[in-house]
Amino acid sequence: MHRIRVMVVDDAVVIRRLVSDALAADPEVEVVGTAPNGRLALAKLPQLKPDVITLDVEMPELDGIETVAEIRKVYPRLPVIMFSTLTRRGGEATLDALARGATDYVTKPANVGSVTAALEQVRGDLLPKIKLHHARATRPPAPPSVLPSAPVTTPAGPPPVVRAVVIGVSTGGPNALAAVLPSLPADLPVPVLVVQHMPPVFTQLLAQRLDGQCRVRVGEAVEGQPIEAGRVWIAPGDFHMTVATRPVGPVLRLDQGPPENSCRPAADPLFRSAAAVYGAGVLAVVLTGMGQDGLRGCEAVARAGGRVLAQDEATSVVWGMPGFVARAGLAERVLPLPLVGPEIARRLAARQPSAGGRR
Repeated sequence: MHRIRVMVVDDAVVIRRLVSDALAADPEVEVVGTAPNGRLALAKLPQLKPDVITLDVEMPELDGIETVAEIRKVYPRLPVIMFSTLTRRGGEATLDALARGATDYVTKPANVGSVTAALEQVRGDLLPKIKLHHARATRPPAPPSVLPSAPVTTPAGPPPVVRAVVIGVSTGGPNALAAVLPSLPADLPVPVLVVQHMPPVFTQLLAQRLDGQCRVRVGEAVEGQPIEAGRVWIAPGDFHMTVATRPVGPVLRLDQGPPENSCRPAADPLFRSAAAVYGAGVLAVVLTGMGQDGLRGCEAVARAGGRVLAQDEATSVVWGMPGFVARAGLAERVLPLPLVGPEIARRLAARQPSAGGRR
């Protein structure tokens, strides 16, 4: 049996040992080497020939961001998983690394003093991603725009007027959102609500980064905030975001209810609540991501008469979330990522714009 060859790159000896021990316990994985910085890692790559690299963000000599950029020049498909601290600085560096070509990320254990807890966290968070991204990297590339085999369940007739756009995304999400949201017009006539599977701090930084890239205002959601046209809200890490009706109109609600699909925030609660408030006026969009979050929510959107778009397999980092929706026959269209934003904009152009452009 071919074991997945992993190279561990981190400047901290204790982290290199922790990650190596956690991975070595799995019979499907082999740690073939380690390095204390990016420069030494690049020098070892031709000899070690790893299938996957775990890469620290902050290192001397050559940090994780620059190391990713160098790796991508020679190894465009080699999975690189960033290992980041759950801090503002770590979050900013992780988003930079993802933008430069990193495949995914996990956060470091908060307390490496508890070796058992730290090992369990690494095994639980890192091992599934190593196996998933290795499997994807070794498969032939998918053809573009694979349509669902199941019949689409959307009603016949012209699409209803869009009143709200809801987006669910996970692995590969920051880059996907950076491709989709800048396509939205400055006079965006509806609200856009986004669930990106990310921890606290990271979601705030993501919202700030997208706000600088878009023609509309993007921010992290706030409890009780009236939902206005022309705005994009990102669910904060560790909080579900839903829509509720109040005398002032629809408002954002945040809660720490049980995780759904092992996620908080999760797309399903948002999609269900949006369908209950906006009915057939919901346009749900499911982008790249691991697992099946968004599937049940899209069922609720379809029952309410709303429409669903899904990203195709060829352009998804992981065709889990959109794949489940497409195979269930819930997606009216399955699109490559570059066409998702323009398709949303096209549907919004069919309605009369209202105030709410960028400040």
